[in-house]
Amino acid sequence: MNKLSESLSSLWDKLKKIKHIEIYIALFFATLVLIVYFVSFKGGGTKSDSETKIDTPIENFSNSSEYVGYLENKLESVLGQVRGAGNVDIVITLEKGFEYIYATEEETKTTSNGGTVTSNSVVLVDGKPVLEKEIFPSIQGVVVVSQGANDVSVRMNLLSAIQTVIDVDNSKITILTGK
Repeated sequence: MNKLSESLSSLWDKLKKIKHIEIYIALFFATLVLIVYFVSFKGGGTKSDSETKIDTPIENFSNSSEYVGYLENKLESVLGQVRGAGNVDIVITLEKGFEYIYATEEETKTTSNGGTVTSNSVVLVDGKPVLEKEIFPSIQGVVVVSQGANDVSVRMNLLSAIQTVIDVDNSKITILTGK
């Protein structure tokens, strides 16, 4: 133990003699942080088709059916990995489809009798309306059929995962035991 203490003390004395050691230490840790960042966010390996679908940005949906399909695939891949869940099937229903709000411009005209008339028209760029805001559909309900749903802990884990993944109230979720 004494020998270890002496060698650490000797090492510390040598490090203190290096000019601007703080800069070298800071550079070392900055490099280490960058390496960890790029390794963890760039990821290694290849993705399967199901992983690629899940990573699709949600702005790319052309209709409500694609959006529902995306959510169902995302949930099936997550819930299928819950211990004891077994085979999982999911159905999601929406209250209504996408809602689009387009940019408008207001034009006020004075009539010949001194009154004013205001009209709104959609702003067009290259003959296409300018989308100001896109509102995603609200989820009406989620039905999950899982082989392991007869186990209370599996059922609770499934419920918790659904609420986390798609942020829906548990009153809108039904979990049933499958065959």
